[in-house]
Amino acid sequence: MNSRPWIALAAAFTTLIAGATAQADQDGLAITIGRPGPLLNFEWPALEIGVATYEAGPTGVTVIRFPKRAAAAVDVRGAGSGTMMTDAMRLGYNYPWLDAVVLSGGSAYGLEAVAGVASALKDDGSRSGMWGDIAGVSGAIVYDFLGHRLNEIYPDKRLGAAALRAAKPGAFPLGAQGAGRDVMQGWFFGCGVHSGQGGAFRQIGETKIAAFVVVNASGSVTDRDGNLVKCHRGANWGTLTKTAELLAHVPESRDRDWGPPDDDKPSRRNTTISVVVTNREMGWAGLQRLATQVHTSMARAIQPFSTFDDGDTLFAVSTGEVKGEKPSLIDIDTVASETMWDAILASLPQEEDFAPPATAATVAPDLLARYVGNYSFGPNAVMTVTFTDGQLWASLSKFGFFDLRKGDRSRLTPLSETDFYIAGRYKTRISFVRDSSGQVTGAVINSGTWAQAGARNGG
Repeated sequence: MNSRPWIALAAAFTTLIAGATAQADQDGLAITIGRPGPLLNFEWPALEIGVATYEAGPTGVTVIRFPKRAAAAVDVRGAGSGTMMTDAMRLGYNYPWLDAVVLSGGSAYGLEAVAGVASALKDDGSRSGMWGDIAGVSGAIVYDFLGHRLNEIYPDKRLGAAALRAAKPGAFPLGAQGAGRDVMQGWFFGCGVHSGQGGAFRQIGETKIAAFVVVNASGSVTDRDGNLVKCHRGANWGTLTKTAELLAHVPESRDRDWGPPDDDKPSRRNTTISVVVTNREMGWAGLQRLATQVHTSMARAIQPFSTFDDGDTLFAVSTGEVKGEKPSLIDIDTVASETMWDAILASLPQEEDFAPPATAATVAPDLLARYVGNYSFGPNAVMTVTFTDGQLWASLSKFGFFDLRKGDRSRLTPLSETDFYIAGRYKTRISFVRDSSGQVTGAVINSGTWAQAGARNGG
């Protein structure tokens, strides 16, 4: 019946809610350095990767560090970018000056994590205040608040420093890790599925190419056969499987029956941030062309790409370890473009599909009535649960969250005495938490990797 033991759920709830109540002072939040999950492994001592997460969000930071510094260029597209120190990459410097690229959640607040990496380099003695020895750190952020989660925890200087200090060569965590901890893709078509961060590596002779990406896109991830890779399909899609088929039906494919369960305002919640690194020395002009070509190529893997609601940023970096003229720069750019497509496909975490049982569980009315109340998930997110006509109903007042539509009641169908789901497009699950005495103390939305915990007001 997909029920969860009270003790296990209560323990998870306690951990999550402790973080949620500490939002005003994030110094009390626990930092997670690594989560179980797949890794991209490769040999390249000239770059190191570190990730750190506030699981209470969840939200996180990914740091790509270059211990011997690197040269860099940048390409920024879309209508909602958030970056730091990218102007320095447009000045045409051919010499290595970049210490690290930081990818962060938390929207504009997450830029604090970029500053945290820079100050940590100084505090740890890697850099100083001397001219020419100032830490060279650039970064970009993704929006992972509304529509992703219900609290407002963000990556800060403390989390950025932790990710830097955890950096090691040879392994890049894939999926729901670091800056990709709570990102999504496909809202353009109402898919509303979790994505993550991806990486891929290729080598041609001595030339190494690595691509890293955090996919938080309005568009949908598309494979090389044109198929939509992962999506909560619309009820009226029929046999449509290819992204091009959905694009051919715009705007009909984005109407109320196909679109996300929120208001009609533009979301501006989407951004894909990425890094392509090579050990080939190519100068600033070559790096700029690399950035432009790879960024342009990503429109094949994410459709549509760089929309009004996106703020895409790509960093192109060279460690300058290999000199020569072969392979040619255009070949490197092309291989890097294919490597980035591999990285995008690798960003999607494994997630079990939830299949509701054919018959709802039977729960006594007096027990259902005990769940009535208000549950606080964040400073702007209160879920109200009511009991009417023998049914439990849930609603959010300020905005929608998956099947919890703004201003509308959603009926909760029982899976067990404590677990329920909404029979909508996203099969949103809600579990109520009771203490050892049976007192209802809170609720968890979508228990599991992206769980959101709320405390019962007055409970």
